[in-house]
Amino acid sequence: MTTSTQVNFVSYVQLTSRALPSLTDSKGSLVVVSSLLGRVPTSFSTPYSAAKFALDGFFGSLRRELDVQDVNVAITMCVLGLRDRASAAEAVRGVTRVQAAPGPKAALAVIRGGATRAAGVFYPWRFRLLCLLRRWLPRPRAWFIRQELNVTAAAAA
Repeated sequence: MTTSTQVNFVSYVQLTSRALPSLTDSKGSLVVVSSLLGRVPTSFSTPYSAAKFALDGFFGSLRRELDVQDVNVAITMCVLGLRDRASAAEAVRGVTRVQAAPGPKAALAVIRGGATRAAGVFYPWRFRLLCLLRRWLPRPRAWFIRQELNVTAAAAA
């Protein structure tokens, strides 16, 4: 198992399994911070994307199971884009043309989503549209992704 899978998927499952009894008793909320790369596959991010897709599948299934059992635990799936952290900026320098979103604004979107028990949060909001395009129009989505990617730099990395 890769470190990416351990950090970006398994740790969420372990924490959730331990917290779920208390959350069930208190009618609590889970806030899952994921990534656009867990909804829209792109090049040069396979291990990370796999872990984030797994998050989406696990928590989507858990949401359905809790609903069927009439358990009042909210699950908010937050889909975030590239944030302005130094480590993220360094990892994608020259690979993508996407502008990083301000971290504090992304954090505020996550907090609002959790506080309102929203099923999903997309930050920036345009990612909701991109996720819809993935299902409805796969060719334009692929074109859009290619426009944001510097394949030469990514292949060299």
